[in-house]
Amino acid sequence: MSASGGTRAIMAALGANLAIAIAKFVAFAFSGSSSMLAEGVHSLADSGNQFLLLIGGKRAQREATPQHPFGYGRERYVYAFLVSIVLFSIGGMFAIYEGIEKIRNPHELEHWYWPVGVLVFAIVAEGFSFRTAVKEADQLRGKLSWPQFIRRAKAPELPVVLLEDFGALIGLVLALGGVGLALLTGDGIWDGIGTVCIGALLVLIALVLAAETKSLLLGEAAGTDVVRQIETAMVDGDTVTGVIHMRTLHLGPEELLIAAKIGVQHDDTAAEIAAAINAAEARIRAAVPIARVIYLEPDIYSEAEAAKGPDREATPGGPAPHPTGH
Repeated sequence: MSASGGTRAIMAALGANLAIAIAKFVAFAFSGSSSMLAEGVHSLADSGNQFLLLIGGKRAQREATPQHPFGYGRERYVYAFLVSIVLFSIGGMFAIYEGIEKIRNPHELEHWYWPVGVLVFAIVAEGFSFRTAVKEADQLRGKLSWPQFIRRAKAPELPVVLLEDFGALIGLVLALGGVGLALLTGDGIWDGIGTVCIGALLVLIALVLAAETKSLLLGEAAGTDVVRQIETAMVDGDTVTGVIHMRTLHLGPEELLIAAKIGVQHDDTAAEIAAAINAAEARIRAAVPIARVIYLEPDIYSEAEAAKGPDREATPGGPAPHPTGH
């Protein structure tokens, strides 16, 4: 799966959210609807989230330094994780608090046409933003389902925008339902219930985003298809006879580190092995352009050793060696 920052989707979402936030706050000022206040804060938080994604994408483009030799690609993951925190705290928890307050102290809506008109406008604007994000994502997800795309995407921006816009559309429907029931029944408690539902939805989306971006921050391997491409390109059947073991790690959405031990012929010269490694690296980069850092270690392939499987104690994150004397 090719990684993409989804800048077009981010800009579409940013423009829509800023316009919607202004409209919602105006509607709240005229109607006193807590759903409108919660939705206004939600749209404002979403606008801040898009700014965070743009900042993360910009900072990730910095050149590598001696202190950070693999570059700053993971900054995009850091800022995406911050988005989940903002969405959880400012978006979700504020909406739940405001909804509970409205349930405790309900009051009738004033100038009902303001919130209804703004909600209809917001649904249209968010629909445009969501459609843009879907079109951008469709170019990358291939045959994956939408949940699979959210889980497997290495670029965090598109999953974030997709979930934000999806949550915003559902939230707007909930807000419209709360306002509508409050108008039909004359009981403002329905407006508060709608607000609490919006908050719960935002908290759920924030938790999903936090889980996915935490996984990216910890370091994810390349996808199964990419691993197969790398292994196929690495082996030439002549000098490089096989892959003994391999580890991959995303240094960023568009930067992949590959470390592998490869099997070579036992009678090859050092010059032949060096040439074979250089050729293997060239084939890997041609097959997988995001393979930026490649470390290949030659070894004599042994079927007996390969049958033992990987040495867990020599693997990062594996069990620690037993202390001596025990």
